[in-house]
Amino acid sequence: MHHRSRAVRLFWAWLPAALGVCVIILESTELFSSANTSGPLRGFWQRFFGVESTDRWEEIHHIIRKTGHFIGYGTLSLLFYHAWRRTAEILHRHRVRIKNVLYALACTLVVASGDEYHQTFLPGRTGRWQDVVLDLTGACVLQLLFWLVMLMVGQSEPRSAAESA
Repeated sequence: MHHRSRAVRLFWAWLPAALGVCVIILESTELFSSANTSGPLRGFWQRFFGVESTDRWEEIHHIIRKTGHFIGYGTLSLLFYHAWRRTAEILHRHRVRIKNVLYALACTLVVASGDEYHQTFLPGRTGRWQDVVLDLTGACVLQLLFWLVMLMVGQSEPRSAAESA
């Protein structure tokens, strides 16, 4: 029974990261190509910020999409961090925070690279190494911000639910 319990806890530890990867996979389809996101995003933008010329809108749309890369992969990196940290706790392995961060960044790099490679095979999509760099930069920045927040609240490592009870 102990092994089943451990397996269930590992499943729940990795579920958020797996769902994050599923979001990336969905966004990597033609459905989310620049041509397909421009119209809906432009309508949303115009409702709140007013009408823009076509040239100006193309610049704004590009920035929105690249910001999505940055934040999306940064978030995915934090989900991977959580999974690695919880895995170490569940398996009763002490690991310094930087190892969990490095594992999270490595997982993020693999997903970002796979995503861009996959897009080279889709019409209307392009795979760009520059997007992998942007994705990894977002991951590094969000990891750093998370670490700074933890320092500000006086924790070098987030507490598990068992420790805070």
